[in-house]
Amino acid sequence: MTVQLVLATHNSHKVDELRRILGDRLDGIELIGYDGPEPVEDGDTFEANALIKARAAAAHTGLAAIADDSGISATALGGAPGIHSARYAGTRDDRDNLELLLTNLADASDRSAWFSCAAALVVGDSERGDFEHVELGVWPGAVLTEAAGVGGFGYDPIFKPEGLEVSAAELSADEKNAVSHRARAFEAIMPVVRARLLGEN
Repeated sequence: MTVQLVLATHNSHKVDELRRILGDRLDGIELIGYDGPEPVEDGDTFEANALIKARAAAAHTGLAAIADDSGISATALGGAPGIHSARYAGTRDDRDNLELLLTNLADASDRSAWFSCAAALVVGDSERGDFEHVELGVWPGAVLTEAAGVGGFGYDPIFKPEGLEVSAAELSADEKNAVSHRARAFEAIMPVVRARLLGEN
């Protein structure tokens, strides 16, 4: 018997990616997609926005829900684009966002940056109230001066992870899934997910 867990995204690729990241840590748990309404993400942190999405999915489906919110932050820009990463250029187009970040960092001597991912779990309980838990994963690195690689998505082509000499877009899916901010956040939250849904200690 398996327990269902809703991933609060309409992006089927994210469901597949998370299944690959978590592998056997999903034993006993069926990760399913979400087709309900998308809430307004008006939080001021990655953690707040992840919780908004998880709460909406849990309320709509009546199932335990997990969600994430992620983005890139540049030191020279005071942490921008941060939570505005997906709509940085105003078009929600990955290439436009990437080009704007390169433009805004054109004269920066400090190109250090980091990806952040907040993973949130919400489990509704009519008697005890909702259970909520959030974990944050961070992937440090730097912004390159030009794009490199064709893999990944978003800002991956211009992000060089700390300790590597290639962009995130030049990593294989398995290589990225082993070290990324999303992997770190979800690996951190899975013991809580399994404890809450399966009763594991």
